[in-house]
This record gives sequence, C-alpha cells and structure tokens, in this order.
Amino acid sequence: MVMGAYAMRELILGGQKSGKSRCAESRALRWMATAGQEAVLIATALPGDEEMRARIARHQVDRALRLPRLSTMEAPNALAEAIRNQSSPKRLVMVDCLTLWLTQLIMPLDGEPMTEPRLREEVDALVAATADAQGPLIFVSNEIGLGVAPLTSEARRFVDRLGLLHQEIAAVCDHVTLMVAGCELPVRGGPRA
Repeated sequence: MVMGAYAMRELILGGQKSGKSRCAESRALRWMATAGQEAVLIATALPGDEEMRARIARHQVDRALRLPRLSTMEAPNALAEAIRNQSSPKRLVMVDCLTLWLTQLIMPLDGEPMTEPRLREEVDALVAATADAQGPLIFVSNEIGLGVAPLTSEARRFVDRLGLLHQEIAAVCDHVTLMVAGCELPVRGGPRA
C-alpha cells in the first residue's frame, strides 16, 4: 500500500557511507512537510567505545540540523515492540539500523549471544511488527554480503544472518532501495519521487 508518494514500508540498503541514512531522512523530511504528520527515528546503536560515542553524538547533531522536527528514541534490542508503540497513520517510523540491532543480538557488548531459537523469535516479531505497521516504516541497513567471505565462523554467521534478515524484511516491504555512491537504485517498487 502506498500513502501519497510514500511507501508504507521500505528497506533501504547500502554500504557504509553510501547515502542510505540521508535517503531515509529525505523521505522523513518530505513526510513531515505535510501538516499534522510527524516522524520518529528509532536508533539501534549502542556506544561501545569512545569512537562510537563520538560517532553517535555527531550523527545526533547533524540530524538535528537537517530534521529539527524528527524525534528520536533508542531501541537497541526491543525493536519490534518499539515499532508497534510508535507506528501510527500520521507518523513515519525510521529505523536506523538493522545491522546494529542484529549485531547486539548475536554479538552483544555484554552478556551472552542470543540463542538461535530466541533470535528466531525476535526476527519473527520484527517481521510481524513490520507487516502490521499502521503508518509508513523505513528500515536502513548495511548490505555487507557483496564482498569476500569473512575468515571467521562468527563473522560468516553474522553475514548470513543479516542477509536472511534482509530477505525477510524485504518480503513485507513495498519498496526496496539499494544505495550506491549516493544514488538510489530501485530494487523493488519502482523509482521514488
């Protein structure tokens, strides 16, 4: 289903610094240009070290300048629940990013990795929340499966899991966009306005 010029659900994939977050932000900005419509960013990053803390802070400052009306909430783990709580017909929900969310489940900074059955439950809940979203929903995620196979079994497992997650989310999205060097390549759903 499409609401005006906006897909109800979109997955935006790309490499690091490919422009995927800016693409999602441009969709949110256009959405908020209509009176009465709002947008929220669900941020999944955890500051595990000084470089990541600085990166998150820089993103927060830059985003506030570009999208001053965008509200932000953090949901590094309970993503399906956050989407269910935030989704409404007049609110665009932007999730940035699926890659970090999955990283925290499989390779947490503290504690044990999530078991396969529990991970399956989390992914199923996310797919269901996506399918049930009451308003527009945009996911941002890194496409990391285009290169050489990683050397460690842990890294290979992560790349495989992320690829499967992308497939499951894409299956319930109206649009899938691949970002390359700041250029949007429609994968499914046709070109965007």
